[in-house]
Amino acid sequence: MAQDMTLLWGSGSPPCWRVMIALEEKGFAGYNQKLLSFDKMEHKSQEVLHLNPRGQLPTFKHGATIVNESYAACFYLETQFKSQGNKLVPDGVEEQALMYQRMFEGLTFYDKLTAVIFYNWYVPEEERHDSALKRNKEALIAELNLWEGYLEKLGPKSHLAGPSFTLADVTVFPTVATLFRFGLSADRYPKLGEYYALLKDRPSIKASWPPHWLENLKGQDDLKDI
Repeated sequence: MAQDMTLLWGSGSPPCWRVMIALEEKGFAGYNQKLLSFDKMEHKSQEVLHLNPRGQLPTFKHGATIVNESYAACFYLETQFKSQGNKLVPDGVEEQALMYQRMFEGLTFYDKLTAVIFYNWYVPEEERHDSALKRNKEALIAELNLWEGYLEKLGPKSHLAGPSFTLADVTVFPTVATLFRFGLSADRYPKLGEYYALLKDRPSIKASWPPHWLENLKGQDDLKDI
């Protein structure tokens, strides 16, 4: 089955990482994959545009079926292959509801992260303002404190929706890992630090760890003062 699956992806992209974790969790470790460079604008190549007219990564294909949005691809893999690999949607009503809630809150979390770390990338130089970046940082701090509270309420060694590893973790962990890659302090945000430590060595996450992070273990310090 894995040989019928193809993923075009970029290293360090949380949306790409979500799909890669899901593929590993569902037992498709041998899927076809091609690493593309954002710096070289390979995500805008005809190879990608042929499958994904938005020119974005990830681009995922299973047989003749194309699913490009990362959340959609994760849902697709879980619903089409429920009995294969690890179950990623819990049976309990409350845990399942919390999973969906945290999954979609994770999109806001990711947006607030990128508004800070990629500010200079997204905003043309002549349109940048210190006051705007300050607001973005304040919004990220508020979001971080919200997730600290969620994790504190769930208790130690909990996943995002309870005791089980679910699609919430598949989709949100890459955002958390990116925070620490960019210098977030685990001392300042201990619950997020504990959550990161709990999952960073999970087999599906280690197997899909961004290769350029492994080449440069130091990371960046953009968020050291957040």
